Amino acid sequence: MDVLGADACGKQGWVGIRLTDGAYAGSLVDLRLERLIERAAEVDVVAVDMPLGLVEQGWRAADLAARALLGVRRSSVFPVAPRTAWEEQDYRAAAGRCQELTGNRLSRQAWALRPKLLEARACWLADERIHEVHPEVSFRALADGVPLPYAKKTWRGQNLRRTLLAAAGLVLPDELGEADRIPVDDVLDAAVAAWSANRIALGTANRVPEAPEPDAEGRLVEIRY
Repeated sequence: MDVLGADACGKQGWVGIRLTDGAYAGSLVDLRLERLIERAAEVDVVAVDMPLGLVEQGWRAADLAARALLGVRRSSVFPVAPRTAWEEQDYRAAAGRCQELTGNRLSRQAWALRPKLLEARACWLADERIHEVHPEVSFRALADGVPLPYAKKTWRGQNLRRTLLAAAGLVLPDELGEADRIPVDDVLDAAVAAWSANRIALGTANRVPEAPEPDAEGRLVEIRY
């Protein structure tokens, strides 16, 4: 069983961690998500740390449910604006459209993700192997349902995340090849996305919310873990 977990990593594009039967099988880095997935060849499941499904009005139930699960880590999940806000070409117009459809404006932090969000969404709509995940939701599952107490950019936070992955059989080597130049928190996010991808492939993954909303294109708006 081959799966891929992918995380956006700034100007470097995307980092991917590949697993075979749940064990580390290599890393990939590419400017384009579509190309990263192509290079992973015939994987069974791809899990991407990026909002993929979009609703027409209001905030996504998936984000609200994930925030409720995460407690001290709830700020890691940002509310995702409705679909038409992302179709605007500048922040002011998008924030105004978001205000109309949700009652609140879109944050600049969220707007900065627009290029990669739209890129990942296009891949998702074209490939049913692709699923949305959120690293902190997945790490909570690895920690027996307890939100992690330390942020992912801290020393203790990164050591805890690597330890949890290793305990689940996903041992990250000291030398990662292509991903050696990628920030540690992005590598860990891609790795736990791969852990969730493996659970999806095995049919043991969970989802939030329990009753997902439909995307305008007919797929479910959900976060898997």
